[in-house]
Amino acid sequence: MKRLLLPAILLILSFGFWASSDFQEIAAGVAIFLFGMLMLEDGFKLFSGGFLERVLEKATGSVAKSVGFGILTTTIMQSSSLVSVIAISFLSAGLISLVAGVGIIFGANIGTTTGAWLVAGFGLKVNISAYALPMLAISIVLVFQKSKYLRGMGYVLAGLGFLFLGIHHMKEGFEAFKDQFDLTRFAMTGFLGLAVYTLVGASATVVMQSSHATMVLIITALAAGQVSYENALALAIGANIGTTITAIIGSFTANYQGKRLALAHLIFNLVTAGVALIFIGPIRISVDYVSSGVGISDTDYALKLAVFHTIFNVLGVVLMLPTLRRLITFLEQTIVQPEEDLSQPKYLSEAVDEFPETTQIAMRREVQHLYDNAVELIAHGLNLSRHELFGTRDIAATVAASNKPIEIDIDERYEHRIKILYSAIVEFATRVGAKDMPADVMDDIYTMRDVAGRIVRAVKSVKHLRRNTTHYTETPQGVITDLYNGLRAEIGRILVEVHKLELADPEDRSSLWLDQERILVEKDAQDTTGNIESLIRDQLLSASAATSFMNDSNYAYSTMRDLLDAARAYYIETEDAMAEVERILTLEDDELSEVAPQQSS
Repeated sequence: MKRLLLPAILLILSFGFWASSDFQEIAAGVAIFLFGMLMLEDGFKLFSGGFLERVLEKATGSVAKSVGFGILTTTIMQSSSLVSVIAISFLSAGLISLVAGVGIIFGANIGTTTGAWLVAGFGLKVNISAYALPMLAISIVLVFQKSKYLRGMGYVLAGLGFLFLGIHHMKEGFEAFKDQFDLTRFAMTGFLGLAVYTLVGASATVVMQSSHATMVLIITALAAGQVSYENALALAIGANIGTTITAIIGSFTANYQGKRLALAHLIFNLVTAGVALIFIGPIRISVDYVSSGVGISDTDYALKLAVFHTIFNVLGVVLMLPTLRRLITFLEQTIVQPEEDLSQPKYLSEAVDEFPETTQIAMRREVQHLYDNAVELIAHGLNLSRHELFGTRDIAATVAASNKPIEIDIDERYEHRIKILYSAIVEFATRVGAKDMPADVMDDIYTMRDVAGRIVRAVKSVKHLRRNTTHYTETPQGVITDLYNGLRAEIGRILVEVHKLELADPEDRSSLWLDQERILVEKDAQDTTGNIESLIRDQLLSASAATSFMNDSNYAYSTMRDLLDAARAYYIETEDAMAEVERILTLEDDELSEVAPQQSS
């Protein structure tokens, strides 16, 4: 189908160019308009700098707020498609609920009606090309600035300029075209006209992937007398159906939640269109009533079309809101949440790549997912239960009592629970790095990638530890058992403290504790050699057991260092003044190595 669509479109355009020079102006106007929408979307993505995403996260606490957010953002950005993609991205990253996402879609459908009002009330009555040219001239200056905000403003301004220019060329093209060819000869009345023109409107929107562009085309054609009012209403209904294609395409790379939202969008628009078609008679009467009430002329069909577009979209929201919970239940039953597979990424998908905030959050949550898997593997690798570890008040006693081997294939678990996730994290960081993301976002992405690397190294170290740890702690063997239990207890204590850090409020987390722990780790690592030599001299430890322990202690201390470094990079905030003071007080690695010997002397 896709292979046939492109040649068919090109064939139609070629025939139109050959048949009429005025058709060329109309087609060029549509192209310029669509290009303007692309620039507008790129500008808002760049200009937002994460602001839009932070607002979205906070403005979806209720259905009413979600609907309001959809209306407001679509009105500002003049693109329900962009708002739909943002909602799918946030939903895929787990930042908003499905109910909030559906509310945003409802609001976006109302917000998109403002475009029809702007075109019918302003674009057709003013020489907007006079505004477009200065906008384009100023925008090109801003686009070449270094500041991302100025560049974003430049793209937004250029987008608006191209929108205005596109509307102008479409309007001029239809005005000239009507002198050569009267499209109203193809007008159709009755049910057949509704069905055919609804299908045409949907098809045009699928091709252009913009209901806004379709509505502009309909309004300019209607104003030029090339489309009858009745057929224009059907075209507008079809445009609402066709606009779901963007959300559907966006859901292909999303998780199950994103697919649910795309289905909700399709259901909502189909129901709204169905209601509009069934009750088109009463709606037309209400349009006439509202139009006369606000002073719109009976013959100003362009503005009456804007009224119609608004009424049937608002009607759709009013009808669907009471059934929202049933809709959510239907979506959850239709697109079932897959059984959780801990070996597969939960948050990283192409659907979250487009926006800085979702990219950061998805990356952080996936690293947390990796860490949760790693904690389980580290604990089981040391024959410990993480639940008992996190619940005990005496870690040493719990470790000493945990002498029964936990039967796991640590190599197989590493391959499926750690390596696959780490590979996905690295691939995601590389993919996002190729996009035009803010520098601070990319810094955080690469930091999280490095955190994942430290977590993986910690697991690898425990893999090396497991064999001798099990051998020397399964049954009491004197001093060597105590030494290995000491290593297990220290690693367990680090896991417990990092867990507490995870549960603490962000403002209560301190890097000073991490520095103290790192000093203790370095001190213990340096004292180990002396302690072992003393035990050998006192004939409390054999040389072979001592050699094994020295090698394993290196793995153990490496595990502790990697866990502490990962915790510092992941949890410690550096945004406020207190954190900046702590950063200044934080000891670097070379300072740690200097402090440890002083404390041990």
